[in-house]
Amino acid sequence: MSHDAHPAPAEPLVLSRREGPITRITLNRPRAINALNLEMFELLEAALETAWGDGSTAILLDGAGERGFCGGGDIKQLSGPHGREILAVEYRVDHMIAVSPIPVVGCMDGVTMGGGIGLTGHASHRVVTERSRLAMPEARIGITPDVGGHLLLARAPGRLGELLAITAGEMDAGDAIALGFADHFVPSERLGDLRAALAAGEDPGSACARFADPAPESSLLAARDWWDPIAAGALDGTSAPVAEDSAGAARRLVRALEASDAEPARAAAETARRMCPTSIAVTLAQLDRTRRLGLDLASVLSDDLRVLGRLAPRPDFAEGVRAQVIDKDRDPRWSPARIEELDPAELAAILAPDLAAEETPLVLR
Repeated sequence: MSHDAHPAPAEPLVLSRREGPITRITLNRPRAINALNLEMFELLEAALETAWGDGSTAILLDGAGERGFCGGGDIKQLSGPHGREILAVEYRVDHMIAVSPIPVVGCMDGVTMGGGIGLTGHASHRVVTERSRLAMPEARIGITPDVGGHLLLARAPGRLGELLAITAGEMDAGDAIALGFADHFVPSERLGDLRAALAAGEDPGSACARFADPAPESSLLAARDWWDPIAAGALDGTSAPVAEDSAGAARRLVRALEASDAEPARAAAETARRMCPTSIAVTLAQLDRTRRLGLDLASVLSDDLRVLGRLAPRPDFAEGVRAQVIDKDRDPRWSPARIEELDPAELAAILAPDLAAEETPLVLR
């Protein structure tokens, strides 16, 4: 048998190598827009540990392929029987990047969603380009923003975090910087120069600033004119915090949008109606809890594991994966189907802050 009959060994799903004084870590699953699975999280964890111990002065985190840095977690795998265990490893990696003793430059070129934001959104230096498309679209598949996303959403100006969460809205580079998801706008044609400067030993902050252009204008900021008054009226000034009446909060918010004279508000309501009702209510509650209690990233990630661990076994997650990934008919049948049908007792059980006997706490480094 000729040597040609033997397939070339597959490349690792995460590439880690030294480039001068830095370690470059590349997600290497480009055909799936670098969708993250358990093997990738384990490789990322090992690569970070190696970089911390081998004298690297910085870490550059990027993705292979032309479509984007990372389209999110591998939701087929996450919807399986070991989803909670996978999430625990993922959140540990996200936290490692946030507390890294050496700077981490996260390059969000192209599509960067869900789990991709978990890897880069908490990095010390966050780069976007003219091709960047960021989102936390979990309400579309029957779960809620996780990977510490509620912390980023809660810190966005006004109540724009709620707008993004309940509509699975996208951000371009200008939006990402204005809303606190990114720091530097570097045109994609300069990414190679940025990598070379980092590999030559230039300080990451100085290098990112040197190759950056002024951030593009954010169109999302203008939405505050119609969104913030509606959100404040529906979510503030009630007798109980949103987290204690998430069904009522979701109902008030969507109905206020539908009753608005502003066309963008009615369009937002129509979009929200297509999302998973339970996801919307839980997301509003988690954003309220994060903002009101001033939670840090470790606390938010612990919340994420507790809440996602309860949402993932529900029929809505399997249905969202079916509609968006398997059958791709984009017509999920949620249970309950409408925000008006939400069960406050079920939501209270999902949001209960104490761990059940069978739930293990999140262990972070």
